[in-house]
Amino acid sequence: MKFVPVLFSMMLIMACSNKRADFESVTIQTIYTDSLSIRAIAPLDENRVWFASDKGKVGLIDGDTPKLATIKYEDSLLHFRSLSVTSGAVFVLSIANPAVLYKIDFDGREATHIQEVYAETGEKVFYDSMKFWNDKEGIAMGDPTEDCLSVLITRDGGDHWNKLSCSLLPGIEQGEAGFAASNSNIALYENHVWMATGGKRARVYHSADRGVNWEVFNTPILQGRAMTGIYSIDFYNDKLGVIVGGDWEQKDFNEGNKAITTDGGRTWHLIANGEVPGFQSAVKFVPGSDGDEIVSVGSPGIFYSHNRGKSWEKITQEGFYALEFVNDTLAFASGANRIVKLTFQ
Repeated sequence: MKFVPVLFSMMLIMACSNKRADFESVTIQTIYTDSLSIRAIAPLDENRVWFASDKGKVGLIDGDTPKLATIKYEDSLLHFRSLSVTSGAVFVLSIANPAVLYKIDFDGREATHIQEVYAETGEKVFYDSMKFWNDKEGIAMGDPTEDCLSVLITRDGGDHWNKLSCSLLPGIEQGEAGFAASNSNIALYENHVWMATGGKRARVYHSADRGVNWEVFNTPILQGRAMTGIYSIDFYNDKLGVIVGGDWEQKDFNEGNKAITTDGGRTWHLIANGEVPGFQSAVKFVPGSDGDEIVSVGSPGIFYSHNRGKSWEKITQEGFYALEFVNDTLAFASGANRIVKLTFQ
């Protein structure tokens, strides 16, 4: 029977060999450059990615020849920081006043039609991010114009959008708003949605039924000033989530800028407090990592954790605004004047 422990050892070795090694470095390949601020990206696959930016520019990077469009509202070039893609359309939403939401029909190769599906005017109007649960239902989040966050919902594939009444949402606190930093202060998982805020208060709003009923939770993230708070949120499943942010005006400050939850957002605990990274504008769990691996980006660089944020390593000095994974080793990132493909090793 001596072969039993030998066989067992071989099985352990094989199981270990199938686990991908931790990231040690990243290769950065620039795939698009322009004089733009690009804070919203949405990959279609390993080679194609949509983006939306300032100067009214929306585009699909697909090989050597980007497909670009410039969208005007009346005589004004809009500034886009919200972008979401379904199987048959692309949606872009502008910040500030007026906020205009466009649906771009997309057949997988070409954009065939652009139509305005929502518009809102007002001194306080400012939308921050947008996501879709599926091809029919989507959500957009913005700063408060009354006593609650601005929340838009569509249930018909984006043809019509309705702004939720404040009677259906938790009330805001003074000085609380969102940040249009990376199109990632909304996170979705199955029927759930979480929305993150900052400023004088940094909280997480949650709905378990696609925006019908809501609750709100406090966080220990740095807050109290206009540019402090949560800049990005991501959930690996319905329980495990991560938030990052900090103080945009003190990007090297490492206190109170990252936290994790294991109960769906009800309670949050600071991680690696006082350690790198400093201010970060986007965070993502690595797909297929059981929630153990996290990558974040910001002005100070790209950072990686292999242990749910207990410790972090800086893997490049180059800073970015937004980050979106395609698979467990490939992602796209965007920043000032460019979009890059990130290959992690």
